[in-house]
Parts: sequence; structure tokens; C-alpha cells
Amino acid sequence: MEILRQTNHRPWPLPEGPWVMTQTWNDLLFAHWPIKPDVIRTLIPDSLQLDTFDGRAWIGVVPFHMSGIRLRWLPPVPFMSSFPEMNVRTYVVADGKPGVYFFSLDATNPIAVWTARTWFRLPYFNAHITVANEAGRIRYTSRRTHRPAPAGEFQAVYQPVSGVFHPHQGTLDHWLTERYRLYTIGRNKQVYHGEIHHAPWPLQQAEAEISVNTMAQGFGIELPAVKPILHFAKKIETVIWPLRQAKA
Repeated sequence: MEILRQTNHRPWPLPEGPWVMTQTWNDLLFAHWPIKPDVIRTLIPDSLQLDTFDGRAWIGVVPFHMSGIRLRWLPPVPFMSSFPEMNVRTYVVADGKPGVYFFSLDATNPIAVWTARTWFRLPYFNAHITVANEAGRIRYTSRRTHRPAPAGEFQAVYQPVSGVFHPHQGTLDHWLTERYRLYTIGRNKQVYHGEIHHAPWPLQQAEAEISVNTMAQGFGIELPAVKPILHFAKKIETVIWPLRQAKA
């Protein structure tokens, strides 16, 4: 795959062993709010170090639509290869490597939700999500339906308002988006990580009208009453490796 030959932007080499899944992410919005580190520190496992930028932690709410989902060596399965998803995330460090910690990942496909919860130990939840492209403006609505998960709802219209740019290392734009590892906690309380790879993010500045956003409240997170930092990405192809236990 072409993207496996683009590695100079990565903070560390590609992981050993074969990747197991590929996905394409479409019409993605990064919406980020600053949060006091003490608030987030109490909500993530003690075995993970909270990652901050200029002394602030960050919460991201990220709606998008996935397509081209398939396992390696297998063709896409029609009812499993495309569906919308959104996540609520913050940023952590383990093994000396920065990554993403998810509070939730909401999706419309119950089989995918079950698979991710069972095999990837990720907090996936069933949700009713609609996505419409209205002449370049993305209308996105999501309502969590998973029980007994905390309630969460999101309604927004968003669009890009600039040309494509690749953020420079050391900037907040780069810190918020260029992440190549996720962390999760297994049933044995052990830290696991999952590696991901893609080309550098083709970001655009964005604007959004967010009319409803309770996605983080159920996890004890009150987003501040400030305008979020917004980025849009039209499309990016990704490859994913299986979970591995982090080093002790």
C-alpha cells in the first residue's frame, strides 16, 4: 500500500508484524476544548500519564464517516464496510509514546460495536447517527442508544473554510491530530496499545454550528463555554495493527 511508504512524518517506526485492518475516514471534524488537567486526571486510569500542551489537557469530539473497512486479505463485507462513527477522546502517554484515550466511540453498526468491545477492549456504544453532505456542508446528528451507557447527543453542521495544510511539529494543531497509537485497559487492568498509520493529516480550518453536544457530560466532563478549535479533513486512508500489551 502506498501509505506504508510514507513514514517520515511518524514519531516512531512502523510496528513489526502485519497490519490487520484498513479503514477510510471521511468528512471528519476535530472539535477540541481545553480542560484543566486535574479534571481529566481523575477520569483516566492511573497507569496512563495525562498528556498536556502548554499546561492544558484537551477533550476532542470527533464525528466522521468510515468506508472501505475490511480485514487484511479479505474483501469488504457490504453491511460492515461503511458506517458513521464519532468519538470523545483525550490524550495520554505510556511507554514514553503519546496516544489517544477514548471515553467513547459511538457507531451505528451493532456487529462492529460488539466486535470492537470484545476484541479491541474499546468503549464502543450503539448509536443512531445520520450524516448528510449539503453542498459541502456536513450535517451530522448522533444520539447514543446503548444501554446502560451514559446518554450522549450531538447535532452540528460543519464545513472547511481554508485550503489544505499540514501542521508543523510543535504546534497545537499538530499535537491534537498527529497521533499514531491508542491506549485502552484490559480486563486484567493491564495497558494495551493499538498502532495506526496514515499519511500526514490533510487538515483544513473549519467552522461549525454545534447546536447540541452532550457527548462528554455522561463521563463527568463539562466542556468550557469557549469556542472549540476546529479542523476538517475530507478523507484519509488508515491501516491498523492488533492490540498489544504495553511494556511494564
